[in-house]
Parts: sequence; structure tokens; C-alpha cells
Amino acid sequence: MTKETLTSSKSSALSGQVKIPGDKSISHRSLMFGGLAIGESVIHGLLEGEDVLHTAQAMREMGATITCDDQNIWRTQGVGIGGLKEPSTIIEMGNSGTSTRLLIGLVGGHNITVQFSGDASLNKRPMNRVIKPLEMMGATFTSREGGRLPLSVSGPETLKPIEYKLPVASAQVKSAVLLAGLSAMGKTTVIEETPTRDHTENMLRHFGVRVDVETLEGGTQVISIEGQKDLTATEVHVPSDPSSAAFPTVAALLHAGSEIKMDNVLMNDRRNGVYITLQEMGADIRFENERVEAGEQVADLVVTGNNPLKGIDVPAIRVPSMIDEFPILAVAASLAEGTTTMTGLEELRVKESDRLLMMYEGLKACGVNLEMGEDSLTIHGNGQPPKGGVKVKTSLDHRIAMSFMVLGAVSIDPVTIDDGAPIKTSFPNFIDLMNGLGCKIA
Repeated sequence: MTKETLTSSKSSALSGQVKIPGDKSISHRSLMFGGLAIGESVIHGLLEGEDVLHTAQAMREMGATITCDDQNIWRTQGVGIGGLKEPSTIIEMGNSGTSTRLLIGLVGGHNITVQFSGDASLNKRPMNRVIKPLEMMGATFTSREGGRLPLSVSGPETLKPIEYKLPVASAQVKSAVLLAGLSAMGKTTVIEETPTRDHTENMLRHFGVRVDVETLEGGTQVISIEGQKDLTATEVHVPSDPSSAAFPTVAALLHAGSEIKMDNVLMNDRRNGVYITLQEMGADIRFENERVEAGEQVADLVVTGNNPLKGIDVPAIRVPSMIDEFPILAVAASLAEGTTTMTGLEELRVKESDRLLMMYEGLKACGVNLEMGEDSLTIHGNGQPPKGGVKVKTSLDHRIAMSFMVLGAVSIDPVTIDDGAPIKTSFPNFIDLMNGLGCKIA
């Protein structure tokens, strides 16, 4: 991936109606489940970013037929439960941590051996939290220290169903165990004390799999599936990614007089935490035409820059529903009036980069008054734009890169990032879309 230095300069009010690319989480799963299902699945609105394209290629290399026509409609012919084939080469996953962890779970339920590798960023990320439960089910692994890629996973002849209590709130770990459990003879159960993203459960149901969810006293959830049940091919309309939509949302909120509209945005109640938080900060965000598509809540978003933002304490219980949005929320907090506190952020340290540290260092360099703890960020805003005028290190992290491009649109002096190329992994048309609304990114 060729380095791409980008600079964002102060702009005036934003306006326009845009289509945000498809949700990455749902795009990954639609390809995986379509690659397992019996028959042809048709996928509309798939995110065609690099991460998702790596998932498509991985499934092809393991035997699924996946095509895309000139109308950007994707079709999959699945191989059935237990039907994945051993690939002839190492599967390269680029920067996609989500699909790597999910595919490790999927492969762990097959009696094949698959090797995964990624780019410099992905190869630093630990996979132990996925490896541990899959080893309990009978899969075996060879990896670098700390469970890091390159990694080899071999599924057993007979996979054991397990009951597994998540040690940390992680939708990726939950999904990996459930996907392995599709191949087990019997019931696989995951227990989570803090509910995490439920896209896997929703999409499994959409593909005809029974998923039982029991909510215990205190909010603990028990999720179970019966293995050896075929998925049925279906049609999937992928909604727009709320994590991607958060960038133009915050950009519009920080420019007085702005009004933008984004259609068909995913509003799953375990993904919409950043919008609830922004509303609590005073943001004018409206949800119109609310509906259900492919088992997921969606809505059209109308965002205006009518109201100044104020600092708040973000409830730690909300973290799982907005874990990817804290970088852009930190930008919003930097221009809010008053102090914003964010706690329970330890998961940010094991994302594409140490996002907690990256945001702290970048915002501080831009002149923002803030403090960082082991799992917290406290930002003291004064309602005024920070100075900017610096070059920010992004560590190959697409969300860090996009967040500082939004900051540059409101800071006194332009903000430059060392490498914007990773943005293509999740938001391929980010620059054109933001400039079309009125930003100045070059």
C-alpha cells in the first residue's frame, strides 16, 4: 500500500445528501455466511473496501464461489457446513482484524489447515482471546508469540461444542466461537455479561439458523446455537456503516449552518452509542424513516450544525456500542464547551493501533487540553477550535486518519496525516464524499 499524505484545511458549513458505504461488519458476515449457505445468495450494497475484499478472496480460496457484476451486486454459491476446502496458499488478510478473527473461528470448525497473515499492523495484533476457546473445542494453532500472525489453524475431525463465558466484552470472540459451533455436533453456548454487537446472531437468523438468546438477571446474555444445521441462501441488503457515517456527522455538527442527510444508516442499538452520546452533548441529529432490513434496524439521518456541543461524562456501559467511534468522538469533545470524560477504553489499546495513545498524542500536538489514563481520556474543551498546524502519525489506522481529517476541517491551521492510504480499508470514497459536502482535503 503506497503512502498517501493528506492535509485537511478549515472549511465553511457542510451541506448535501450522501450515501455512506455499506457496513463493514455486515459485509464481512454476508460473504462468509453466503459462502457457507446452500444455494445462491445475492448481496446488495456490499462495502467494497480492502478489508471486505480480503474476506471475499479468503472465502474463494476455501472453495466458495463469489462474483460481482457491473452493477456492484455480489453473488455467492456456498459450500455447506463443513464444506470449506484447504487453500493452496497462505491467506493474506491485509489490515482486517475482524474478518481474520471470524475466519479463524470458521476454519476451526473444519478438518483443514489454513495459514493467515496480514500487513505490519495486523501482524502485531494478538489473537489469543480467539485461540483459547477454539483450543477448548479441539482446534490447534501455531503462531508467533502472543498468538500473533502469521498463524496456522487446524480444525479437528470432530469439533466439541462448549459453553464459554467471555472474559472481556468482545463481539469478535463471541462470533468466532459461534461460527466454529456451526460445525460442532451439539449446542455451543456463549455467555456475555455485557451485551456486545449482535450482527452474527441477526445474520445467522437471516440465513435460517436458529439462535437462542436468554437474558438473565443483571443483563447477562446466554447465546446458543445447534451445530450441523445448514444455512439457507438468501438476499442481503447491507445498510450504510454507522461508524463511517460518524465522520461526516461530526464534521457537520462542528460547522455552524451545516445540514447533511445520509440514507439507510444501520441503527442497531448496539452500534448507535456515538449518536446517543452526541445527542446528549447537544447535537441536532434526527432519525427518519426508521425500519428493519435483513434483521437490522436502519434509518435516514439528518444532521445539522445548529447547536454548540457541551462536554459530558460518557457512560462506560455504552463503550461496546461505540468502541470504534471514540476517535471521532474525541474530536467532537475537543470543540465542545466543558470537560468530556471517557472511561472503560482498554479495548482501544488493541485495535489497529493503540487508539487511546494515538488520539492523545495527536490531539495534544494540535493544542487540545486533555489527559490520558490506562483506560480513559479526559478532554477539556473551551468551545473553540484548536490550533492544529501539525503532521499527525496514524500508525496505519484508518479511523485515526479520518478523525484528524475532520479535525483539520475546523482547526485554525491545517492538519496533515502521514498516511491516509489505510482509509481505503473501510471508507474507499471518504475524500471525495467529504469534499463533496464542503471539506477541503487534499
